[in-house]
Amino acid sequence: MGTWVNYRKLRESLNFRDVLESYGVKVSYKGDQATAFCPLPGHEDKKSKSFSANIAKGIFQCFGCQAQGNVLEFCIRMEGFNLEDSREFRQGAVKVQERFARKEAARSVMVREEVTASSVTPEANVKRVVNAPLDFELKDLDGGHEYLKARGLSPETIEHFGIGYCNRGMMQGRIAIPLHDKAGRLIGYVGRLVDEDAVEDEHPKYLLPGKREKKGVVYEFAKGEFVFNGHRVNGPVRELVVVEGFFGAMWLHECGCENVVALMGSSCSEHQAAIISGLVAPDGCVYVMPDGDAAGEKCAVSVFEMVGTLRPVRWIRLESGEDPDSLNFEQVRRLLDDDGV
Repeated sequence: MGTWVNYRKLRESLNFRDVLESYGVKVSYKGDQATAFCPLPGHEDKKSKSFSANIAKGIFQCFGCQAQGNVLEFCIRMEGFNLEDSREFRQGAVKVQERFARKEAARSVMVREEVTASSVTPEANVKRVVNAPLDFELKDLDGGHEYLKARGLSPETIEHFGIGYCNRGMMQGRIAIPLHDKAGRLIGYVGRLVDEDAVEDEHPKYLLPGKREKKGVVYEFAKGEFVFNGHRVNGPVRELVVVEGFFGAMWLHECGCENVVALMGSSCSEHQAAIISGLVAPDGCVYVMPDGDAAGEKCAVSVFEMVGTLRPVRWIRLESGEDPDSLNFEQVRRLLDDDGV
């Protein structure tokens, strides 16, 4: 039988003080703040106490190896698993649950995701890699296309995001939008269909990277494991704006908001919450600016639930039917200025 893990409930069940003790970390406490030599595999800094954890908030950061995240991610790292690989993340969560969860708590954990026995045991013949860096780059994208001009994006913003119209291949007839992981590596492209009348089931408005196989390795794409534009945010910052879509992030950048990321949808995953909280200083704030519709409300609630335990969150509400990139420059600046962004 498979093991079921609810990431959020597992994270909330972990007491960081107990976790540090369990892994044998020698800690100095000052209130809720703990400091230590970094215990993470591959670092083990014995020269300076670069590791810091906030027990109450359940977050950590190492100023030496630059690792940061929540208590669950700390445990997964300590168990020797790679956070960047969704399969290993699940395997690590299972190990953490087995290590810390009491029998009574384990029976009450609600279902979030199943990790089958076959997934815990590495597959013998097939290797799967999630969000791997691409070994190619799209060339000759047209940054001067009329669609981009109509969206009000300047040549500087278009060049900044590396977007452009593609006239051949899988992205033909679409605006190609490069995607990067938090280290800045190119991991794929999203294609936005230019012709609205051509949108249908077989030709979606946004074409996401598909699964591909090369030399016996299966490469998969998971948008829930990173945030769009996150690699350009030089964190930790005081304020970070979170929007739903690509063009919302690009338009806010056009309007002078440099620290902005997009979820690429209306829900915030555990991975995305950790990335977002890591980009914001502990005394900073996350401002969620979703579309003014039901999906936008779902997005705001998701960010509050997933990020709110890690960083303060404020909701910049838009009028019904509005979205960030439908506002003019003055409207955007007024909303951001009113909220102190």
